[in-house]
Amino acid sequence: MLAKVQSGVVMGIDAIPVDVEVDVGLGLPNISVVGLPDGAVKESRDRVRSAIKNSGYQVPPRRITINLSPADVKKEGTLFDLPIAIGILSASGIVKTQGNGRFMLAGELSLDGGIRRIRGTLPLAIKARQEGITGLVVPIENAKEAAVVEGLSIYGVRSLHEVVEFLNGEAPLFPSEPVRPVQDSTEAEDTVDFSEVKGQEHAKRAIEVATAGGHNLLMIGPPGSGKTMLARRIPTILPPMTFEEGIETTKIHSVAGLTDEKNPLIQTRPFRAPHHTISDAGLIGGGTIPRPGEVSLAHNGVLFLDELPEFKKNVLEVLRQPLEDGKVTISRAAVSLTYPARFMLVAAMNPCPCGYFTSPTHACTCTPLQIRRYRGRVSGPLLDRIDIQIEVPAVPYEALRGKGEAETSSRIRTRVEKARRLQAKRFSRHRRVFTNAQMRTRDIKNFCELDTAGEELLKSAISQLGFSARAYHRILKVARTIADLEGTETIQSFHIAEAIQYRSLDRPLPV
Repeated sequence: MLAKVQSGVVMGIDAIPVDVEVDVGLGLPNISVVGLPDGAVKESRDRVRSAIKNSGYQVPPRRITINLSPADVKKEGTLFDLPIAIGILSASGIVKTQGNGRFMLAGELSLDGGIRRIRGTLPLAIKARQEGITGLVVPIENAKEAAVVEGLSIYGVRSLHEVVEFLNGEAPLFPSEPVRPVQDSTEAEDTVDFSEVKGQEHAKRAIEVATAGGHNLLMIGPPGSGKTMLARRIPTILPPMTFEEGIETTKIHSVAGLTDEKNPLIQTRPFRAPHHTISDAGLIGGGTIPRPGEVSLAHNGVLFLDELPEFKKNVLEVLRQPLEDGKVTISRAAVSLTYPARFMLVAAMNPCPCGYFTSPTHACTCTPLQIRRYRGRVSGPLLDRIDIQIEVPAVPYEALRGKGEAETSSRIRTRVEKARRLQAKRFSRHRRVFTNAQMRTRDIKNFCELDTAGEELLKSAISQLGFSARAYHRILKVARTIADLEGTETIQSFHIAEAIQYRSLDRPLPV
């Protein structure tokens, strides 16, 4: 007897429908799985057999063939346990087959018949709705995550026996309540604020400019100057995520198995801070079936690399593609997948190996050659993609003990949102450009008009400070953002002057 159950497999951050076809025929008792299954899918035979038996049913003592169609797509993970078990029970006549076509099923079985959490539920729910399926049956732990999708009934289940009774109409099962985004959730969930940072007004201003224009940022300063403290507060001044951005970000975290049952929809911008010992596969993504790396987990948020020169050079070099394209493609022998990776890069480093090259209170023990080698660990092509480079000096005692109130993140965010709205209007006809940092050469010519004083100042800076052509374009982009924060269309000389200050590494080292 033949039965068919609908399920799906996640490839990248999207799902592909999979038909689980089960045939129970004559022959020696055996269960075989075909259709490019991986090790976890092949092992499902033993889990399914025990789960069916311990749920009070029997596996027919016949030859059982399970086909996962389409057969040319690699199947991986444990989500096929539940549809395989229901397929066997349907082919055996225990489950009524006419009810299965309306549902997509996914879940991992334990040996006692319980259903465990899986990864990639949100992409499955989105695909089920696109395919016109009316209901999705998933583990109870994944139900809220899938309930974000409108127009689809989500049924969270705890055991195989519960699913069988539901499909047979013997016991009702009520769909989960739809999950809706909470408005203004950013301020409610923030646990840090820029008002807690003492001093560092110059760095705060540079960070405001960077977030307003989507510019990548590098902070250079001695240990304890507050670089990490500043970086961790950057998400609090970024514009709130839209619902579409939340869905896309949640899909990536769902595939990686990082979604939270209490907060199924990610509504705050991610902040990822990998350790400098991370591998290139951990940063960019990888594996036999590629998984998203830190650059994708930081999508629509911030990727913070502390102690930048301590990262391996090959690890830093793989950043160049996602910084340029906003996505990363991982190719393997079995499959090639593309993950989104549009993030704001924030990096921090010491000015020298000992950390005190620019400190007025600590003597630096490094030679000029050591300093150049240390800074040389960060390649020119990577620095070329960092628009703003600022020095973050140590905070003096007076600033630390100051009782004055610093500006809050909400006030800074208001100015950032205003500047972003100007950019959205400016680039409304450009599909690939959303912020000033993404402007191409022709966009710079069209949108970065200078007044006479600004032209003279920029010309003088390039000739006297020896700025390169790449620095020239970066200065114009940053000046465009500063003008947007001021609400002016023309870039003026003081906008150029401020942007020039944000090119610390383009200046020669003092001797």
